[in-house]
Amino acid sequence: MLAAGTAFIIALILTPIFRDIFRAYNVVDRPGRRKVHAYPIPRVGGIPIMAGYVFAVLQLPHPGTSHAFALLPGVLAIFAVGLVDDFFNLRPLTKLAGQVGAALLIYANDIRIEKLGDLALPVWLSLPLTVFWLLLATNALNLIDGLDGLCAGMGFFAALAMGAAGVLQHNPALTHVALPLAGALLGFLVYNLNPATVFLGDSGALSTGFLLGCFGLVWTQQSTTLASTAVPLLAMAIPLLDVLISIVRRFFRGHPLFGADRGHTHHRLLDKGCSVRQATGILYLVALAGTGFAVLLAWQPVAGGYHGAVLGGFGVFCLFGIGELRYPELEATKALLFGEFRKAVAVTARLKQVQETLTHAPDLQHWWEAVVRSAKDEGFAGVRWATGSYDLASDVGGRQLQHQLSSADDAWTFEIRLEGGGIVEFSGSSARDAAGASPDLIRFAAVLRESFDLVRARAAQTAIQ
Repeated sequence: MLAAGTAFIIALILTPIFRDIFRAYNVVDRPGRRKVHAYPIPRVGGIPIMAGYVFAVLQLPHPGTSHAFALLPGVLAIFAVGLVDDFFNLRPLTKLAGQVGAALLIYANDIRIEKLGDLALPVWLSLPLTVFWLLLATNALNLIDGLDGLCAGMGFFAALAMGAAGVLQHNPALTHVALPLAGALLGFLVYNLNPATVFLGDSGALSTGFLLGCFGLVWTQQSTTLASTAVPLLAMAIPLLDVLISIVRRFFRGHPLFGADRGHTHHRLLDKGCSVRQATGILYLVALAGTGFAVLLAWQPVAGGYHGAVLGGFGVFCLFGIGELRYPELEATKALLFGEFRKAVAVTARLKQVQETLTHAPDLQHWWEAVVRSAKDEGFAGVRWATGSYDLASDVGGRQLQHQLSSADDAWTFEIRLEGGGIVEFSGSSARDAAGASPDLIRFAAVLRESFDLVRARAAQTAIQ
């Protein structure tokens, strides 16, 4: 707690100093299409946060300093990458290479995913899994940095949850490195809440996400069950869910998976009419819920035999929240899976049945009778066959065969030209069509043409014999 207080005071004092210095030198984040602020704001929050954090953790007693020294090379590397990006806008691949390098430094200092519950992992699996987790945590926090106080607040709650989990699990190393970050972020938040006078910048967002990822690695090294390894996931629920939803959305739209857009969670809340403060407050509440679930999962006397129930409850909570955001891509997918897919199966099955019935008709008279029955079953208002010059039977050649199947007014007609067999015309009512009961007309036309040709050929063969 003393280290957390130290980090808080340092960040509280240094943030306005660096803010004013960088504002004077015009190192600011300017408004844009995907940004909600209306005037340039300095993006130097990473400097006071990292200054407060590094100074605080170096004052810790053992075992805090041992893990701090193991973390610092990678953390300082990621901070440097973010700071350079704040000044010079690094290319995405260059930034990614810097993040991978920082993750490898962490792995080299024996902070890694070595097991999942009781399952020990070989090096060939431990290394990529560790790097992937650190990249995911790092960029999840960076991507959600879109509203005043949002990223710093998410980082504060997550660091607090990890510190509390360390206390409950008697893991002083985790508590010692996690709580100072919570203190530093709280000191910075004084100036970052709406209306913000300073932003985190990439140096702050990347460093915060990277540190949270490292805390997750420290946690897994002492986790005894597979379910308890989910504590870091719950602590960072909002940023991680935002990344997952963004990837799913872009996949369904066919857009680059890691491109930029204005469809993140906070953007959806703004589009639904929330103010910046309201959107941030809602996400804070959800983050607090994730923090509560994480602490509950780490509290063995309470959740010892109910890990599945805790995780299931959080899953239901997240699904409800995502549903309330009503992403168009997810709504369309849900409609397809639970509505349109069922209708498509029903239409395909009916067309298959119609095809079998028409194909097995012994002659064209029976074929036409089957067409009329199928039209009635499909809910068409009427059906007409203008046979043209084709001699269907000695007494109907060149005539029209017409059946009115319902009393509804015709709202539309659909003609199918049969080669050498005239035209079959179907009519339908708008109400029936709006109900979605009419078949796939293109495929329906193909079935009629194919069956007509087959039955006519069969009839001609029979006549020859």
